[in-house]
Amino acid sequence: MKKTILLLAAVLAFLPARAGKIVTDSLSSRVLGATLKYNVYLPDGYGESRGRYPVVYLLHGLSDDYSAWKDKGNMRLVADELMRSGEACPMVIVMPGAGNSDIHNVQSGYFNMPGWSYEDFFFRELLPSVEKKYRCGGNKGRRAVMGLSMGGGGSVVYCQRHPDMFSSCYAMSPWLDEKNAEVRGDNDRKDKLYIVCNAVREHSAIDFIAGADESVLKKLRTVAWFIDCGDDDFLLHLSMDFYLKMRDAGVPAQLRVRDGVHNWEYWHLALRMALPFASRNFEKK
Repeated sequence: MKKTILLLAAVLAFLPARAGKIVTDSLSSRVLGATLKYNVYLPDGYGESRGRYPVVYLLHGLSDDYSAWKDKGNMRLVADELMRSGEACPMVIVMPGAGNSDIHNVQSGYFNMPGWSYEDFFFRELLPSVEKKYRCGGNKGRRAVMGLSMGGGGSVVYCQRHPDMFSSCYAMSPWLDEKNAEVRGDNDRKDKLYIVCNAVREHSAIDFIAGADESVLKKLRTVAWFIDCGDDDFLLHLSMDFYLKMRDAGVPAQLRVRDGVHNWEYWHLALRMALPFASRNFEKK
């Protein structure tokens, strides 16, 4: 019996682990007048299945692009492990592009701003196209959004402005406002970085919750909220301010302040909590 068990263990050790795959796709946008790339994680078994999957929109930060979560965040490894262990359900993960490393000369950001109507692109073109092509999402209960830094702020604002679209939001080190020149766009040059900094200020997630009336707050309570920021992160004060205003407004939210700074080591670990959080809040079939 002992030899049989050892033999079985040896055989299992050499069997390929279940794994998803990442495909790179693109969408020609009439709204933006450009073709934008995005990555899509497809879970193990997707190719053999005909069913629909829940979907997570995973947003990158300033100075990165659609490849950041794949190449810097090792997201496929994290997603595979969580789905294999049952901590997260099988899901499609969409990683759109909203800029690149040339932040002074190439427009970035998730909001509508002069010459860059990204929010319109996201909701009118990207989301419906992706969910049709990759058999995912379809309603609020089967859709979540999350991201880091600029993408963390974008996630929060998307859920504030479109609470009927997402079941949960997980914001990592989120850039939620720019009232104290947190990122410091150049006011004299007024280049592309200045434009996105100004857009973050105009779309302040903190001002939004402070000014929300009860009808808006009621809708925000239909979203599961999670804010995750390092204790030495230069944007921590924004997360604290946002969380306290959410609490005062009676909107349930979770806040975690862990040891860390504004870097990929922190966000890699955050993703291990974010995907199970989204999974728990998806609508159950």
